[in-house]
Amino acid sequence: MKILLLLAALLASQAVVAEKAPPLKADYVAKEVAGGVFVIHGPKGLPSPENQGFMNNPGFVVTPAGVVVIDPGSSVQVGEMVLAQIRKHTDRPVVAVFNTHVHGDHWLGNQAIFEAFPKVKIYAHPKMMERVEQGAGVQWLEVMLDLTKGATAGTKVVSANTSVNDGGNIEVGGVAFQVLHDGKSHTDNDIMILLPQKKVVFLGDNAGYGRMLRLNDGSFLGNIRNLNRAVASGATVFVPGHGPTAGPEAATEYRDYLQAVYDGVKEFFEDDLSDFEIKPKLLPRLGKWRDWVDFDSLVGSHISLAYLEVEAAEF
Repeated sequence: MKILLLLAALLASQAVVAEKAPPLKADYVAKEVAGGVFVIHGPKGLPSPENQGFMNNPGFVVTPAGVVVIDPGSSVQVGEMVLAQIRKHTDRPVVAVFNTHVHGDHWLGNQAIFEAFPKVKIYAHPKMMERVEQGAGVQWLEVMLDLTKGATAGTKVVSANTSVNDGGNIEVGGVAFQVLHDGKSHTDNDIMILLPQKKVVFLGDNAGYGRMLRLNDGSFLGNIRNLNRAVASGATVFVPGHGPTAGPEAATEYRDYLQAVYDGVKEFFEDDLSDFEIKPKLLPRLGKWRDWVDFDSLVGSHISLAYLEVEAAEF
């Protein structure tokens, strides 16, 4: 009898864990940043019970042949919110999704899109698809559940099903979606999505605007190179992974921060200083970005990562 009771309790606890969490509480709005191009700007903070894990900038493009979504967010709940916003502007089906990189706050919302439109093509860099297959998706599910205290429960891993790489050109309803990828950047699997007719570029986490981003899986020089490419693309509207959509400054201000950190670390490295000795000397040069979200929590790691990159380049 005791064994049966324990088994029943275990099954009940598993049912509670698997139970789908409620929809997003906040009423988010899709802003039209160019003709037929919309962005839902998420909060700038880290995933939490308050924001229910929503923190990125999902985008969608309405074309005559259907809707294309870029980065549908961190959970099935966020993905459903994106679909609800789409329905306020069109009843056309979602025919394609782009995932800009492997970090789950950008793509775990795939589930909601796929459940509503099972034939949808979900595009990502092949290295992202490989990382998900190797377990990154499950790891991100656990991270989001933990940070949000269960607010993303019910989310499942739905990976991309179609690989794209630099130079890829997908046309939907007469609108071209060009894929830009020039080596390691924020990660080794970032893609940016350029809409040349709309003069819009989705930067993914190659840039935050008003918010610092982790660079543990990336490269300062690669990130700078990719942002220079975005600036030279002819786009006039720049959608960062986090923060407000703007003009080129949404790319150049983060690029300039990365350049200032890298150049400063390189200068002091040549003076034979360690990374912890460099930080107090470099901070006065970074005052322009001092008020950005997560500056204080990330600047130390940025300096350490830049130190490792400079050191690797020297030897």
